[in-house]
Order: sequence, then C-alpha cells, then structure tokens
Amino acid sequence: MDRDVLGLGDVLAEAEDASPVESVDVVARNLRKRFGADRVSFLFVDLMGEELVRLTTADGDEHTGRATRFGLRGSVYEEVLRTQRLYVEPDGEGAHRAIAPVSNRGDCVGVLELTLPCADETVLRQVVDAAHALAYIIVTDRRFTDLYHWGRRTTPTSLAAEIQHQLLPSSACCEAAQFSVAGGLVPADDIGGDTYDYALDRDTLHLSITDAMGHDTESALLATLLLGALRGARRVGCAIDEQARRAHEALLGHDRGMATGQLLRIRLDEGSVQLVNAGHPRPLLLRDGAVEELALFPNLPFGVNSPAAYRVQELRLRPGDRLFLLTDGMQERAAAGVDLPALIRDTRGLHPRETVQVLVTAVRDACGGHLEDDATVLCLDWYGAHRAGRRPSADDALRAVVPAPRPHGNLTPRAGD
Repeated sequence: MDRDVLGLGDVLAEAEDASPVESVDVVARNLRKRFGADRVSFLFVDLMGEELVRLTTADGDEHTGRATRFGLRGSVYEEVLRTQRLYVEPDGEGAHRAIAPVSNRGDCVGVLELTLPCADETVLRQVVDAAHALAYIIVTDRRFTDLYHWGRRTTPTSLAAEIQHQLLPSSACCEAAQFSVAGGLVPADDIGGDTYDYALDRDTLHLSITDAMGHDTESALLATLLLGALRGARRVGCAIDEQARRAHEALLGHDRGMATGQLLRIRLDEGSVQLVNAGHPRPLLLRDGAVEELALFPNLPFGVNSPAAYRVQELRLRPGDRLFLLTDGMQERAAAGVDLPALIRDTRGLHPRETVQVLVTAVRDACGGHLEDDATVLCLDWYGAHRAGRRPSADDALRAVVPAPRPHGNLTPRAGD
C-alpha cells in the first residue's frame, strides 16, 4: 500500500504522536478532511459476541464513560464482520453510508462506519485502506490503554473471568500463507478453567488447548500456573514433551490440582505435526469432506502422578485439511444434541473464524445460554507449505459490496455503563 498516494502517511504519523486513547479520533478527523465524511465511528464486538459497541466517534463528543451498544445478530455489522467485505448503501439524503471491516492478519478488530458525500470506487478503495491502517493503529495502541478493554465489557466481569480472558491470545484469529487458525470460548456460569493458545515462530506454529479442573477462581489460578509453565518452556525452545513435563511438574510442585491438555507443534515447511495428549478429548479432522476422530494415545492429565513419560505422536497435514481441538464442554450433556461432525461438514466453506462462531453458538444455544462447563474450540485450516492462503486484501474487501439486509429493530442504541 502506497501510503503517500492514499494520504495515509500523515494520519499514521499523527496517530503515533497522539495519545493511545486519541488515535482513533485522529483517523476519524483525517477521514472527514479527506473525503468530507460525516458521522465517523469505530465499533467492535463485546466479549460475549452478542453486542456491538460504538466506543468512539468523530463528532467532537468527549468520552463520557458510557458506551452505545447494539444487538449484533442479524445486523448489517455482523454481515460485514462475517464476510470481511465493504457495505455501502444510500442514506436517502444524497449521501452514502459505508461500513468497512477493520482487520489485521485475520483479527477482526471491528468496523469503521461513516457517511460519504461521494462513494465512487477511488474513495471506497481509500476507505478500505484507511480501515486496514486503523486496525494496525488499534492493535498497537491497545497495549497501552484499558479503553478498548473497557468498551468490550458490556456486562459485569467476575475475577475468574477477568483472569481467564487475560490468559487468552490478544487476537482470537491469526492468518499466514500456510494456515489460518481461530479460537472461541464460551465461559460457563461458573468459570471452568479453559484456555487456548497459539504462537508463530519462523518455521513452526505452536497450538495448545487446556482445561483446568475446578471452577471459578480456583480453576482460573490453576490455568494461570499451567499456561505460564507451558509458555515459559515454549519460549526457551523446549521440545513439546519437555513443555508437557514442565507443565506437569508445575502443577505437582504447587499442589494446585490437575488439568487436561493438548499440545501441537506444526512444521510450516511440510505440515508435519508433533502432538502430546494429556488426557484431553481427541481432535477432529475434516479431510476430503469426512470428519474423523484422531486415534491418539492419551497420557494422564497434567498434575497426576504417572511413571510414563509424555508420548510424542505424529500426524501429517494435507492441503485442505481442517483440524479441530475441543474441550469437553463442547460435548457436555446439555449440548449432546449438537451434531458437531455435521456442523463441521456444513461449515467447511467458511473461514475458521466463522466456523468457530457457528460451533460455540450452537453449544451455547443448546444449553440455553447457561453452561455447566466452559466450551472451547480451536480450528486450524492448513493450506500447504507453498500456498498463498486466503488472507483478504483491500481488493477483496472492495470487490463485493455486501448486499446485506438493512438494520432491524435490534440496532436501536442504548447507553451502557
């Protein structure tokens, strides 16, 4: 992207000079100046994935500590987030309302909404590029402020839920040339200690999914100890069986209880997988339209004394494979009526981010919104060592103006604390 041609160089420089809590407003002012845009705002999804939060606008209003939020399901915003495509419609007053995805490496940060007096292709392309630049700014700035964390909390958050959320990756999705990975977690009414994690090295993708026994702060603290040990071992270059051993020793040494887990190391140059299973539900593999449960040897859970060393098992991914890691909450009694293999087959054409949302929503709905245990899923698409993947570009976002339905009654705003 040529930032000078698009006029984004100045706004990025201005955003870098501004306070982290002002950078979105800097971008909004720039859009008004460059395009005569009006009613510019940035919106993103709350922690529960149910509402969209309008955190900041460019109308000169001061931050008041109150967020305007909207129901997400069935809205045009949900369609933009799902498809990662620009949406444009006449506003009835001679201008055009535009909604662009704000995304970075598969991480759907939110959407940028604005009204444009002119909506020709040149302007729309620059709006899409501005939204992409905004994603980079927000990803950088959210390290320095609680503003974005505050805005996502539309309901009270317990101490256990706060701990659990901080254990998860800062982005639920990541894309690279060889793969896309996305995770989703629906917390139980009494937090159940689930986590998922990923990390990308130069030639390796690391994945993990864990389930700490117990509930509430007890399980959250156990999960903290477990994930800290796993990340510490991974970051000093330990082999996957040594990562498992150190996590096991951490739980034994602190007498905190036990946890199940699954650890994977994927070679990006060939798709070979090393895997350790510590008493965890088996992964599901979608290959050539068929779903199979992988037959793995299960070691005992972390924190349970055993004379056996952790066994490293191997798997070879093929281009087009889709791999799912699950916790037992995805298969709990109340969710037994959810046909996960059928859903996995039916959603094979969707992005992993969308598939994860379909699966966790189905489980949550089956449980009436009240889960007895956390339900977590991690979905990996493997494109191949030399494939270009399916990362959306600015041209992709512009190519199809989303023919989404007009907003319905669930978009009526309300102020939240």
